[in-house]
Amino acid sequence: MNISIKPNRLGGIWHLGWTLDRHTISSRRHDNGTFTTKRTELGEALYRLKYCGDRKPLLPIARTVAAFIRDDVELSDQISAIVPIPPSDTSRRFQPVLAIANETGKILGLDSPSDYLVKAKKTSPLKDIEDRHSRSTQLAGAFTVRDLRFEGRCILLLDDLYRSGETLAWATKVILAKGRVSRVFVLALTKTRIKR
Repeated sequence: MNISIKPNRLGGIWHLGWTLDRHTISSRRHDNGTFTTKRTELGEALYRLKYCGDRKPLLPIARTVAAFIRDDVELSDQISAIVPIPPSDTSRRFQPVLAIANETGKILGLDSPSDYLVKAKKTSPLKDIEDRHSRSTQLAGAFTVRDLRFEGRCILLLDDLYRSGETLAWATKVILAKGRVSRVFVLALTKTRIKR
């Protein structure tokens, strides 16, 4: 069974982009410093997969992503591969974005290489960096591509969480310039709420 989603378009330097849903609905801090957080169905599944060591949401997330891709004619007809954003935390034994890309690729019969877009330098986890300029500085020169295997073709760039779009923008620039692909589509599973 697929997870319920509410997709939204993302503007950027890519050809077309989407998020499948918001990550959280609400979050309330208590006096003792703990939080009560209400997440969307997809946000909860992703949270359990990424932070709780629960692998059960992997296949439902991948099926949901695959269904979204299949339902969009431009996406399903054009993309040659699903390219995951490389992880910031390489010490984690299980990498959720790589696993989701891999499972989605299996469902759709698409390549999902984890060795195409790679980190050229180590970066800090961006969720801990509030300032957009600092995030951009951290990402400058962070990515490279290994080869020209997708030259002249279209790829889908996949990430788990969209915040400012900096990660996807830097990765897109590199794939277009160094990988010489014809089009980059982007898909972020969830989008953070804007802090007020």
